Amino acid sequence: MRALTIPLILLGLIVASSCLFTVREDQTALVLNLGRIDRKDLKPGLHMRIPFIHDVRKFDRRLLAHEMPQERYLTGEKKHVLVDSVIRWRIKDAALYFQATRGDEFNQRTLQQVVASERDNMITGVLKATTESTKSLGIEVVDVRIKRIELPTEVSGSVFDRMSSERKQVAEGLRAAGDKQANTIRATAEKQSSVLIAEAENKAQVIRGEGDAKAAEIYAKAYGADPEFYAFHRSLEAYRKSFADQGNMLVLDPKSEFFRYFEQRNVSK
Repeated sequence: MRALTIPLILLGLIVASSCLFTVREDQTALVLNLGRIDRKDLKPGLHMRIPFIHDVRKFDRRLLAHEMPQERYLTGEKKHVLVDSVIRWRIKDAALYFQATRGDEFNQRTLQQVVASERDNMITGVLKATTESTKSLGIEVVDVRIKRIELPTEVSGSVFDRMSSERKQVAEGLRAAGDKQANTIRATAEKQSSVLIAEAENKAQVIRGEGDAKAAEIYAKAYGADPEFYAFHRSLEAYRKSFADQGNMLVLDPKSEFFRYFEQRNVSK
């Protein structure tokens, strides 16, 4: 009996362990009875099954990401573009997902085909359309994002030429607008300059006239106070201006009025 006890205990432990299985927090599970679903959506924790009859299938409940293969699309301008996208999804109904895909990976069977067929809408409405299309597969598409959009080799050259032409047109338009604005500013500045110069000359003439009038008034007062001295002073100014530069020559009569003060040798004190 002692010889049989230990093997029986080990056999019991093996049978007991085969009857128990655990489901993690990030998982959900199905129990299959001879290939048919017996229990579904098992919660995290410890569960029991019948060995050799029940089969357990576990599925990830977390948000999953799948990169779709690059596809070619036709734009509204009848140009082809190459689009790389990524889909984020989760299993919402494990039983339905198992029945639709037999538990295969997202990118291996019908699921990818369904999602890809609804991507012709690109961004507008693609999430809604994809979600509706994948309900029968037991999954929920959370987000669809475009990673990269490229132009095929045969298209990129013509697109570049068109963009270059458009940029040149924009540049020419901006340059023309700049030249027009510059001419307007230049004309305005020249007009303002002419007005300012005219006003300055007018003021200078007024000031010059006032100065001449004041000088004439002073000269008149001086002449009225001492006419003889005023005449003598004016003669000296005339002499100074006449002989200011070297080489000047005047041909005058010595007895002319210009030399009147040169003849007066005796000046009364």
